[in-house]
Amino acid sequence: MASVLSVNLARVRANPDKPSRRTGIDKVATPEAVMVRAPGPMRSGLGSGLVGDTIGNQKLHGGDDQAVYAYAREDLDEWAARLDRPLTDGMFGENLTTSGIDVTGALIGERWRVGTDGLLLEVSAPRTPCRTFSAFLDIEGWIKTFTAAGKPGAYLRVISPGTVRVGDAIVVEDKPDHDVTIALVFRARMSDPSLLPQLLAADALSAELKAYIAKKATRLPADRV
Repeated sequence: MASVLSVNLARVRANPDKPSRRTGIDKVATPEAVMVRAPGPMRSGLGSGLVGDTIGNQKLHGGDDQAVYAYAREDLDEWAARLDRPLTDGMFGENLTTSGIDVTGALIGERWRVGTDGLLLEVSAPRTPCRTFSAFLDIEGWIKTFTAAGKPGAYLRVISPGTVRVGDAIVVEDKPDHDVTIALVFRARMSDPSLLPQLLAADALSAELKAYIAKKATRLPADRV
């Protein structure tokens, strides 16, 4: 059964990439139930969808389309073996460390019912690696390595607010009628722009990605738009 293995909140610290700034990428597990709600716009809203969490750079992170970040424990385990180092829940900056659900294969617009307190989330976009992520892990060439692996984790928006806690079941309540997965979006965004037009089949794609596709459309061959 798919479930929430860990709920993780920021331990605010100096940004390892820019020490004069603060970051919330360092997430640690909490045993408490956490309220999850739509945080509002990226730059002017509350940042994270989880009450008690912190987004350091709200110009690029957080907001309604990036309210919750989920990463699979199965993928963390693969990374731990590959990197030959322990990776605790939350180590990739994820709010929810999941078990038993295919995060990479999740469809954009797929809806997850989490727990029994009304929380309903919708898959909106893959995570794209940034310099803070690379500096936090302190692994040379990390952005390139992470991108090549194609297991970015998923951002989710909040459709209905509620609480989340360790052990909550995750039920995929609805799947849209298209084949636009987190893996496909990540590949299109990071390494193969010829795939970008295919992403428009997913109405629930994040606003940032829709704008990115529109910007790139003028540079693509007419038969690919």
